[in-house]
Amino acid sequence: MSFLIGKDMRGGYGGADILNGCTIGVDKGQIAVVVGPNGAGKSTAMKALFGMLSLRAGSVTLDGRDITSMSPQDRVACDMAFVPQTNNVFAGMTVEENLEMGAYLRRDDFSDTMAEVFDLFPILKEKRRQFAGELSGGQRQQVAVGRALMTQPSVLMLDEPTAGVSPIVMDELFDRVIAIKKTGIAVLIVEQNARQALEIADIGYVLVSGENRFTDTGEALMADPEVRKSFLGG
Repeated sequence: MSFLIGKDMRGGYGGADILNGCTIGVDKGQIAVVVGPNGAGKSTAMKALFGMLSLRAGSVTLDGRDITSMSPQDRVACDMAFVPQTNNVFAGMTVEENLEMGAYLRRDDFSDTMAEVFDLFPILKEKRRQFAGELSGGQRQQVAVGRALMTQPSVLMLDEPTAGVSPIVMDELFDRVIAIKKTGIAVLIVEQNARQALEIADIGYVLVSGENRFTDTGEALMADPEVRKSFLGG
């Protein structure tokens, strides 16, 4: 069983279900990527895993523990971290202050963790005293991911991390994600740039209408003619 798994998840907003029995999981030291067309339920599935959506059916377990009814705040205390697509930095705070906010639950000395974040994202060290709102889109994403890492998560969840950034910045972000997984963190990504995301995925989930259409390694999905034709542009 995966370290984090949402099994047979059903739920949505109001009366209609957006998730129709999908299952998504990720292990430590692994990158799992969720792709699919617009409206497939990708971000909804991630929100369900993080407790931002109540499920009508199915379950979410973390390291064998049922956390289905747990609040997002309590999931953070269980070492889960979530980086939303938008509004994910404190624009009026400096880069360093944003990172410090990520350590708000910690009572230990977090200077070593901040040094690790600066090693991972050198530009943040250079701009540590600059307001986050003054940074480029790609740099703000680095701040958001860095702040999440300050919690020392066992699971890092990224919702559309490359939205609105250039291809060069996207490649750089994905390189950093690979470095993060190598530290043993479980990384779950919802991504519109399916081809690029599957290239770094250990496991990929293709959702359609809230259901699993394909589940396999990233490499196998990239090689599947039907996946390529329907979801990767041929």
